[in-house]
Amino acid sequence: MADGADQGPKKPRSFWKELPLLIGIALVLALLIKTFLVQAFSIPSDSMMNTLQRGDRVLVDKLTPWFGSEPERGEVVVFHDPGGWLEGEPTPETNVLQNFLSFIGLMPSSEDKDLIKRVIAVGGDTVECKKGGKVVVNGKALDETAYIAPGSTPCDDEPFGPIKVAQDRIWVMGDNRQNSLDSRYHQELPGNGTVATERVVGRAVVVAWPVTRWSTLPVPDVFDQPGLSAAVTAGGPGALGLAGALPIVLWRRKRLMSR
Repeated sequence: MADGADQGPKKPRSFWKELPLLIGIALVLALLIKTFLVQAFSIPSDSMMNTLQRGDRVLVDKLTPWFGSEPERGEVVVFHDPGGWLEGEPTPETNVLQNFLSFIGLMPSSEDKDLIKRVIAVGGDTVECKKGGKVVVNGKALDETAYIAPGSTPCDDEPFGPIKVAQDRIWVMGDNRQNSLDSRYHQELPGNGTVATERVVGRAVVVAWPVTRWSTLPVPDVFDQPGLSAAVTAGGPGALGLAGALPIVLWRRKRLMSR
């Protein structure tokens, strides 16, 4: 018989010997999740009230941009400072534990110069707002009562436009309009107040903390109104004309070939 035939079953490894391996696997998974899937973000100001309160923790979807998804109107997005938006803002002091939790994605990083706003217009859109009026995107007025802070006006503190948003850029505004230094206040910077889509970290999808404020962050219905898309507004008649002309072209080709 083989020497090993008389050996009994191997003793399981001690839990304390397994623990470092388990911790290592957990840290790798946490880093992968932070890098590719979701990341926590802490709301630093009152600019998104009442949708988001100062101190709320939201989870940001970082996965879909890897598949080519672009920010859409109505989404709440986190983006890196485009340059000059957070100039002079102090960086909060943190301890070792907070830095570690930030590194693995369980806490937002205090060093990241990030902002959170709602996408109002995307590349190709024309957006404007006159004092006393509503925000208008591609000629369609937005009824924003579902999300802007009670008592806020759409833009009375800083009217703007019309502004043509360049491709691969977005126009963003806070829900607390009278307390939000958003695209309106940075039109003197490169991009005329718009944000490059490459600066977008991801879409905020859920308020995760505190548990008493747990909620999802869906796109408001007003952004689904017919005719809002610039592509539909500009290309609709042309598309209809092409669809109408196609049968005639095919019919003429068939006649010519039959001769």
